[in-house]
Amino acid sequence: MDNIPFYFIAILGITFLVIVHETGHYLAARAFGMRVLRYSLGFGPVIAKYQPKDSPTIFQISAIPILAYVQIDGMNPAEDNDPNDPSLYCNKGVFARMCVILAGPAANYLAASLMLFALYGFGGVPEVDPEGPMVISVVNADSPAQQAGLHVGDEVIEANGVAIHRVEDLVAVTRERAGVPTVYRVRRHGEVLDPLTITPMDQGGRGIIGITGGPSIRYVDAPIGRLAWLSVQAPFVFTVAQIQGIADMYRRRTLEGLSGPPQMVQMVAEQAQQGVREYVQILFAISVALGFFNLLPVPALDGGRAMFLLFELVSRRKMNAKLETVATLVGFVVLISLIVFVSVRG
Repeated sequence: MDNIPFYFIAILGITFLVIVHETGHYLAARAFGMRVLRYSLGFGPVIAKYQPKDSPTIFQISAIPILAYVQIDGMNPAEDNDPNDPSLYCNKGVFARMCVILAGPAANYLAASLMLFALYGFGGVPEVDPEGPMVISVVNADSPAQQAGLHVGDEVIEANGVAIHRVEDLVAVTRERAGVPTVYRVRRHGEVLDPLTITPMDQGGRGIIGITGGPSIRYVDAPIGRLAWLSVQAPFVFTVAQIQGIADMYRRRTLEGLSGPPQMVQMVAEQAQQGVREYVQILFAISVALGFFNLLPVPALDGGRAMFLLFELVSRRKMNAKLETVATLVGFVVLISLIVFVSVRG
């Protein structure tokens, strides 16, 4: 029950990122004079709606206020559209339609940069502290460390009477003590805990307690120019890492590492419990992931629509409406099936 507020905060954060994405599409469509019929927060029965005077757009809140969508008139290739209506998406030039399609992912990248800029501006830029302690970044499930109550973020400052400054120091002490009760000293949120007795388990002839550690991080002020550069650079560095991750999954023929909506909400909730910085950092990562995911050349995603537009640009003719509709439907079914599979498996 204590975690329920954090799950609510997680859902709000993810929904905000989807709203950012859809707002990008909406603003670009309106900028190019396209008629937007509906901007919906959530799905299901409409519980509240508002249509500004002289506006074609109905802004609504639905019964399930999770995620969002924008309905742009003339975007469905299966519909019969008036070829003389200049406000329809389908009657605009390739450049205008491409801008509308890419505006959603671009909004997510922009939001990620702005979040990071604000985080660095108020909280400082992270850098390795060479004089700092070793900090736990991962605690393995069912490990001696987890059973002893160690948490992510704890600082291991001593093991068997030996001061710990680096990961190598901890490894040097622990690997010789497989099966031997060992006293560890840990600092949590600046307070040194009572000594913990942990018995390292034997793994291939060496002792381990089941944690991953790294250097301590400190936060320093930086000139606004550096803040801006880091904030713009970081989303693209993260995207490169995502591409490398996808390539690695393809080589290993595995879906390990993919997360469905339930796992994503849980991950954000856990980071929210750690603090504001951790919450903003995970939203930054998800915003970039959402932007990148939608750029994949898969029908039903923005990237798929962009591929159809590139075909039109090169061939000088529009994609066959029936073929585009079928491809989009198949892509949608495949994506939903994948999301369900990953969610259930997780």
